[in-house]
Amino acid sequence: MAVGKTARGDGRAAVRYLLPAGILLAAILVYPIYQLVLISFYDYGQPQAAGAAPLEFLGLDNYAALVSDVQFWTVLAKTVGFAAVCVAGSLVVGTALAVLATRVRTVPRMLLFLAALGAWSTPAIAGSYVWLFLFDTDFGLVNEVLSGIGFSGMAHHSWTFDTYGAFGLVAAEVIWCSFPFVLVTMYAGIRAVPGEVLEAAALDGASTWRSTRSIVLPMVRPLLTIATIQSIIWDFKVFTQIYVMTNGGGVAGRNLVLNVYAYQQAFAGQDYGLGSAIGVVMTLLLLSITGLYVRTQRRAGQEGAAAWG
Repeated sequence: MAVGKTARGDGRAAVRYLLPAGILLAAILVYPIYQLVLISFYDYGQPQAAGAAPLEFLGLDNYAALVSDVQFWTVLAKTVGFAAVCVAGSLVVGTALAVLATRVRTVPRMLLFLAALGAWSTPAIAGSYVWLFLFDTDFGLVNEVLSGIGFSGMAHHSWTFDTYGAFGLVAAEVIWCSFPFVLVTMYAGIRAVPGEVLEAAALDGASTWRSTRSIVLPMVRPLLTIATIQSIIWDFKVFTQIYVMTNGGGVAGRNLVLNVYAYQQAFAGQDYGLGSAIGVVMTLLLLSITGLYVRTQRRAGQEGAAAWG
């Protein structure tokens, strides 16, 4: 009974602490989301926005148009594939560097974290232009280096013309600015593994790989799951890098993702209703991922309480 009362008391305290932030977030988010959903039910273009034409209620017609649009499904598939590559790359690079950080001395580790902090703090638009300059067709350092070491075919090579080449370049830039979060998260998790447990495993004859697979990985799995879901949320809604590095979605829209596609429909095409419908679909997808994130955190908390209890 005492444990139950303590848990309820902790829950009430948590609600009191989170209530001000919750009210602020509701004030900032609820009304824009309400407007987004409302506009998605109307024929809302530039004449309606300027007040030159009356609003026409369409119901679910904008959503029906999306479902029947082949381009929408193509863009959705590209978005999922692009986000999957970015998430996998961020996790691999960040986790590998986190392991490296636990095995090097203080000065190299400090330099590694400073470099990661520089990548993390670089604005997305600035980082995108830096990467474009490095991979420029005529003056890019990458083409110069590759052609100089014998890859003559890379001279004046365009990295943004081909669909997969452009997606790969943007994915590399996204991974570059995303891996520091995974690095810091996984480094903290690995450092939290008790050294006594690893020493005991080593005395029992366990190899480094066996200790990593049987001890370290299960203990850091909750953090790895949280980092994965957080990366999915970030990478699924990438806009700036794609828009800047592919000049608005690539040649003939071959590098569109959902965020850029919604922008094109709403502002370039002046169909705010259809653009809002795309935004609502993205919001629902991200809310489902966020629900998984919250559920994972709750489960991790319950596992931790059970381990300590």
